[in-house]
Amino acid sequence: MKDLYTKVVNYQSLGLDMVMITAVGKDGEGPVEVGKKLLVVETGEFFGTVGGGALEHYAIEKAKQLLKTRSHLTEKYLLDKGKIIPEAKTLPMVCGGTVTLFYEFLGVKNYVYIFGGGHVGQALVKVLKPLNFHVTVIDERKEIIDHFEGGDLVVHQHFAPYIEQHGIKDQSFVVVCTPSHAYDYHVINKIIELKLKPKYIGMLCSVEKLKDYLKETYKRFGDDVDLNNFYSPIGLDLGGGAPEDIAISIAAEILALHFDKKGQKHMRETIDDHHRYWKNK
Repeated sequence: MKDLYTKVVNYQSLGLDMVMITAVGKDGEGPVEVGKKLLVVETGEFFGTVGGGALEHYAIEKAKQLLKTRSHLTEKYLLDKGKIIPEAKTLPMVCGGTVTLFYEFLGVKNYVYIFGGGHVGQALVKVLKPLNFHVTVIDERKEIIDHFEGGDLVVHQHFAPYIEQHGIKDQSFVVVCTPSHAYDYHVINKIIELKLKPKYIGMLCSVEKLKDYLKETYKRFGDDVDLNNFYSPIGLDLGGGAPEDIAISIAAEILALHFDKKGQKHMRETIDDHHRYWKNK
């Protein structure tokens, strides 16, 4: 059991999500005792046991689903093929008893990639870290990386090559605030080119720069390119122009999307109708 928790700490330090499965109830015959645990890691690895057989196979597959939804679950199983009882899922076993498993998601709220560790990037990390986001900061400028504070991973690498080498997690959040709009475009274009699936791509720029980017993007990827998850100008319309103001605006936008909240005014909604680039225009 101690070794299992050591693995939890080690995988958390690597920024990997897990589900801990615990047998919390048992009635009648079954292959597992209350308290037994099985750890399933997003890499596909698993450690420990909740009894083996069909029960364990089902539990591992259920854990993989919960890794995607980032959620907990308690579920009861009847280990008696062909029989049905209320509020339990029947598994193809012959033990005859019931087992209840608790699936505990172990991970951060979500993953944020910040391309550009300048004033806004540094301010944003200070806002996001207390909110339990895992933050990776990428910058090609060594002097920025050497003095950056607070990121879970701080990477000295060119922006687009980082994506080619490491990718980004599905349904994560990407903030693009590099020192050059050309670099900004390289980052976003690489995400589109590789057909990656972040929940959010926010780009720090003016409306005029956004218009230039859209023109080039339509030329490169076609007028039907899907930009629904693209938010630029970035952030909620809160006001203020200091790095700290902008950081709070971006963090608020990330939280609104993470919790699927509606009704906030996003900065991208301030552009004229002709240049709106998402559906439900």
